[in-house]
Amino acid sequence: MLKKLFLIPALTLSFMAFANVAVIVHPSNAATLSQDDVNKIFTGRAKSFADGKAVEPLNLADSVAVKADFDQKALGRSSSQMKAYWSKLVFTGKGTPPKELASEQEVLDTVAKNPAAIGYVSSGAVTGSVKVALTLN
Repeated sequence: MLKKLFLIPALTLSFMAFANVAVIVHPSNAATLSQDDVNKIFTGRAKSFADGKAVEPLNLADSVAVKADFDQKALGRSSSQMKAYWSKLVFTGKGTPPKELASEQEVLDTVAKNPAAIGYVSSGAVTGSVKVALTLN
């Protein structure tokens, strides 16, 4: 019985580790995004959408499981590598990391209210208040 109790959380965690990530924007945002665009936005190399409108990237806290998936799938780096990347840019005065929010719900709420915002959540968390600009598998 004890083995079964440990197996259920392990299966849940492994399923969560492979969840699709939805990159979301305000519903009025008409910009089309590639994975490269998302990478540039979340590494500070792009300050606007392709249409020239300013962009405000939103990151999730390390405690939210989908953050590690996003870092790996969209940025090609682990979360610890991204932390080191931003530490170096901040130390040298060459960049400011995206604003960090504590939950997927906060990202959804902020993106729904701000036409310049871009964030990410697990695909299952998406609501009608935002637009999915890109899905990362």
